This record gives sequence, structure tokens and C-alpha cells, in this order.
Amino acid sequence: MTFIRNDSMDSLALDNWRWCYFLDELINQISIFKLDSIKIPNTFLYKKSVTGSSRNPMVVTTSTWACKFDKISQIRAACIQGGRSLSVFNLLIHPSNYYELPFFGADFVTLPNGHLLALDLQPALKCDPKHTEYVWSRLLPIHEYWQSFFPFGGDIPKEAAPFFSPGFLWTRLPLSNDSDSLISDFLRPAFAKYLSLYIDLIQRSESLPIERSLKILEGQKAYLNYRSTKDPARGMLSRFYGNDWTEDYIKKVLFNI
Repeated sequence: MTFIRNDSMDSLALDNWRWCYFLDELINQISIFKLDSIKIPNTFLYKKSVTGSSRNPMVVTTSTWACKFDKISQIRAACIQGGRSLSVFNLLIHPSNYYELPFFGADFVTLPNGHLLALDLQPALKCDPKHTEYVWSRLLPIHEYWQSFFPFGGDIPKEAAPFFSPGFLWTRLPLSNDSDSLISDFLRPAFAKYLSLYIDLIQRSESLPIERSLKILEGQKAYLNYRSTKDPARGMLSRFYGNDWTEDYIKKVLFNI
């Protein structure tokens, strides 16, 4: 039977998807706002591919959940499931440039060699104190507490540094029962705390003058251009779905400038 999603807010069809809690938590917390779906072509709402050998095939499915509301241009979650060793939750909340808000980013990835877990409130203008100080003063204590439960994931590339905050929670974990416990007992509440802070920032934000909004827009474009150019999932998605689909998905859905 073919599964069809016609709306960006339709439920997903990802059996045994590791990250379902996080999407549920997102939807629960943002339900205080008046949400509208986003028009996304069906080929990006749900895509299925069979990869691997004839003796050991693996079904890979990708679903995109997305919405928007008055202060947020787009919330989108790319959700991928491919057996026990491939599971992805890639979330980006893209605020309107008419508000002094960072991006919200979460990238939780399970691969055959382990988990890569990243969580941040990402600045559009990292060197602008007006854009960052009011966020970081509240984010850093949260980060200090929750990062302490995880090993540090290692240095990020120098070119990526302008797009991450000092509150970047970042770790690598092996595939193990201990890692499963860390994800359940500590990553879940960390995600909820980061998201709760972000929602409070949204509620407190006020409309910006046009000059300031244009400066925010420049920073947002630089961020999205970097993300679309350097997306580490490009190779994996191309293997599953082909280059044309992947490039359109990255540039028109995931990081639409």
C-alpha cells in the first residue's frame, strides 16, 4: 500500500522511528500558537527508497513535517528512518527577520557507527551583542547543566563557527544501551528546556524597524546559504533518492532562502 501525505502537518509514517518523542515535544510546545501548514510538494512530504543488496535490502523513508505562524517563517523537521542503524531528526525553526530571534536547530542522527547529537539556538548575527546577549545570558546556564551529562563532540570547522552559539550542545555517542539511556534521560529534557526558552523568546519578541530587519535578513541569508552548501546529508540523500531530488530538497525545503 502506498502511503500519501498531502499536508505538511499530516502525521508521519515512520515505524519504530527513534526520534518520535522529539517531534511530539515540538508539536506540543508550539501548539500555543496558531499554526498554519506550508505548501510543500508531495515528493518532499514523503519519499521512500529501497537500498542495499538483494539479499539484505533496506527500506529508507523520509518525511517532512512543517508549519509556520506569525513570527516564524518556517518550522520544518526532516525525519528519516532506515532500519535500526539509520535514523534522523533534523529540525530548523526559521524566525521572521522582523523579530530579533535566533534560529533553533536540532540535528539528531543515528548511523551505523554511532549517534551525532547537536542542539543550539543559532545566531543570525553572532558578532552583534544586541542580537546575542539577551539570548546567551539565558541559554548558557541551560547548556552548562545539560552538556555536563555528555562527552564533548569535538571541535567544529572554523568556517562553521559564526553560525553556532556558546550554548551549542554537541556530542557523539556509540551505539549502546548506555547511549540509549543518555538520550532518553538527558537529551529529551535538554531538548525540552532549549525549546521552552526559545518559545519564551518568541513570545517576548517585538517587531523591528525596517533597517534592523534588513540587517537580520542578511545574517539569515548567510546562515541558510552556509547550511545549504555544506549540508552533510547531501551524499546520503543522493544515494537514496538521486542528485536532482536531493538538491531541490536541500535548497527549496530544508534551507529555503
